[in-house]
Amino acid sequence: MHANIDQLVEELLSTAKIDADKRLVAELVRESIKLGSDSTGTLNLKIASAAISEMREAFAMFAPFSTRKKVTIFGSARTTKDDPVYKQTEAVAARLAQNGWMVVTGAGPGIMEAGMSGAGREMSIGVSIRLPFETSANSIIAGDEKYVAMRYFFTRKLMLVKESQAFICVPGGFGTLDEMFELLTLSQTGKSSPAPIVVLDLPNDPFWGDLDSFIKTTLLPRKLVSPQDLALYRICSSVEDAVTEITSFYKNYHSMRFVGKRLVLRMNSEICDHDLQKLNNEFADICVDSRIERAKTTKVEIDDGDNIDKPRLIFQFARRDFGRLRQLIDAINECS
Repeated sequence: MHANIDQLVEELLSTAKIDADKRLVAELVRESIKLGSDSTGTLNLKIASAAISEMREAFAMFAPFSTRKKVTIFGSARTTKDDPVYKQTEAVAARLAQNGWMVVTGAGPGIMEAGMSGAGREMSIGVSIRLPFETSANSIIAGDEKYVAMRYFFTRKLMLVKESQAFICVPGGFGTLDEMFELLTLSQTGKSSPAPIVVLDLPNDPFWGDLDSFIKTTLLPRKLVSPQDLALYRICSSVEDAVTEITSFYKNYHSMRFVGKRLVLRMNSEICDHDLQKLNNEFADICVDSRIERAKTTKVEIDDGDNIDKPRLIFQFARRDFGRLRQLIDAINECS
């Protein structure tokens, strides 16, 4: 990129009075200019432009609720109100909303409507997809400031996943299966932060149970997944089990981030020496030339104001087994 272009970008940002994250905004402007100078096709430019535009709108919509706990519910748009699955989803959403969780759905009919019906308009957030055969939003969220419509599935899925700290997958078709397996892929590869993933069945009606059997009898013996990957999701068949799975995940575990090569796990309360030794004995296999140790807040966390008051554990994590990391989080939640 020519020096005069860099200067013009700098002047543009100064004129727009952009100071926060100036380097990243400048990079966005430069990459946009490169798209034009690369003789990118019109269709590709339309895709890139529309994606950035609708992500900006979605980021702005979610921003006021950044500190609120959110659970995304995935499920079929075809489920009718008299279906037991609809009623179960409604009940789960109501319980979570009572516990302070905002409910995020695709804002359409069926299970998406059930989640919002249970949570209520005030505790609901909608991210819909523009389709010729579906209305823009269900009546619960239509016209609300907590609603955004998107053109592309990939940007919509980004927002449905990025903003939530828990997920519930209800029986559904191709779209629901796609969303569920993307969740598992992001968790398995460490592309998303650990979070509870509930796959919700009706009692004695094993929709996800059959899929779980396929994973265990076909994928696992062929070594296409590891035994630890099974820890990334939980099958629940009651409202109580689903709510407990989500809320217990954050009983002591709070959040995590990488600082250099080290993984920092933030907790709600300190763990005792006995429990710390127990963690080291059980999870030495995912520690690279290190032990799990208590740690002070790192400088980068202090600079970012990132949960600086939370007690911490730190170690160098072998980034190949996020199923084991989920098991470590479960163990931390069991510590006294």
